[in-house]
Amino acid sequence: MAKENNRSSYFGDVVKKFLAHRLAMMGTIVLILEVLAVVFLPSIMKLDPYSMDYMAFGGAPSAEHLLGCDDVGRDLFARLIFGGRVSLMVGICSALISLAIGVPLGLFAGYFRGAVETVIMRCADIFMSFPNMILILVLASVLGQSVTTVTLVIGFLGWTEFARLIYASVLSVREKDYVESAKAIGAKNGTILLRYVLPNSFAPVIISFTFRTAQAIITESSLSFLGLGSAPPTPEWGMMVSDGVDYFNKFWVAGFPGLAIFTMAVGANFIGDGLRDLLDPKLRTQF
Repeated sequence: MAKENNRSSYFGDVVKKFLAHRLAMMGTIVLILEVLAVVFLPSIMKLDPYSMDYMAFGGAPSAEHLLGCDDVGRDLFARLIFGGRVSLMVGICSALISLAIGVPLGLFAGYFRGAVETVIMRCADIFMSFPNMILILVLASVLGQSVTTVTLVIGFLGWTEFARLIYASVLSVREKDYVESAKAIGAKNGTILLRYVLPNSFAPVIISFTFRTAQAIITESSLSFLGLGSAPPTPEWGMMVSDGVDYFNKFWVAGFPGLAIFTMAVGANFIGDGLRDLLDPKLRTQF
């Protein structure tokens, strides 16, 4: 009972401090508003990202078209909202894929050491020796244009970050007294890993997940800007920015999608900063 009360007290303390962290709350509010917008606005406002208004090619923002139209008369607000769905899906799903691959590998490498550690960490070193963006460009161009391809490629190439983080944490946790006690009473390795090692090594992974999501959103936008994202006419923020590059006198064509990329990435980073400040023992005493 006392242990449960301590956990509840710690969790409540973390939540209170997070709510008091201005940047973290700002990022949380921004992301919540963007998620609500991309999920519910298409149904509420009956948005269609593919319909064309032949009388509004490159039209400026107006009451009928809130953010104007692109060069073929498609409503930019509708495309911005639907493009947000793509960016959110790619960012979160690719980060989850990276986490699902990297955490088990880093856990095994740090706990079992020896040959397992050597093989896994040398593979991580090999992956990290190549520029990620070049590998992503090559794989995306070879495998073809689709949201699924982009998500899988970004997720698969991002596992090293999580593996190295959890590996470093496990090296410290595995030497703790409670782990040694569990070994002494005959607990199996799987039980020790899941019950004692992983929960006490996971904080850096939570922090990294938010940063990885923001990075994946930027990477996906960069790929779609270069024409390696989803096949047209699927709305994507990076592709919308690319379409508007040639229209310097019509800032809204590229400006609003660029602002959306910026706010979503910065919002995720602010949340990561807040979590880092709260979960890092060296910084926790400041709040």
